[in-house]
Amino acid sequence: MEALIETIVTPLVDHPEEIKVNVKEEESKIVYHLTVHNEDVGKVIGKNGRIAKAIRTVVYAAGSDSQKRIYLDIM
Repeated sequence: MEALIETIVTPLVDHPEEIKVNVKEEESKIVYHLTVHNEDVGKVIGKNGRIAKAIRTVVYAAGSDSQKRIYLDIM
């Protein structure tokens, strides 16, 4: 899943070397923390959060076969 997130975000940012995805797995959920360069945060979120919502939709769909809820936080 980390590779999927990186693949989606890499073309959007100017500093792809600073993309980091950390995973925190709990009993009932998996949380992915996406960290990008400060200048790229707006590009990943998009106007009114449209790009962030689209990324989350793809990630949630890809993890739909999992028994745990999946969350994506953009730091």
